[in-house]
Amino acid sequence: MNPRQQAYFRAKLQGWKDSILREAAGTLSQLQVDTLREADLTDRASSETDWSIELRTRDRQRKLISKIEAAMRRIDEGEYGYCEVTGEPISLARLEARPIATMTVEAQERHERQEKISREE
Repeated sequence: MNPRQQAYFRAKLQGWKDSILREAAGTLSQLQVDTLREADLTDRASSETDWSIELRTRDRQRKLISKIEAAMRRIDEGEYGYCEVTGEPISLARLEARPIATMTVEAQERHERQEKISREE
């Protein structure tokens, strides 16, 4: 991967991370402002469910941030864009669609098949 492509993916990853952090800050400030004051139990239950879903989403995004940071470390180390299993280059189309990808499509499919087989046993 040439330096221009590395700079492109670094900027893409950083933008993604910044976006997630802004959304998380918005959620946190909204949680501090809004309190569950609905008088109707059904409305309160609905609000609690909505917040529960929102918090689960934020937790998944928190885990995603660590993957984004790992991808940026791989860029620094010159390992970004190469499959961690086979060592082959990951296609630019795959990296464009999933910038945190660590495996080629073929290696990922093999990995998922093996996981499926081990779960079924």
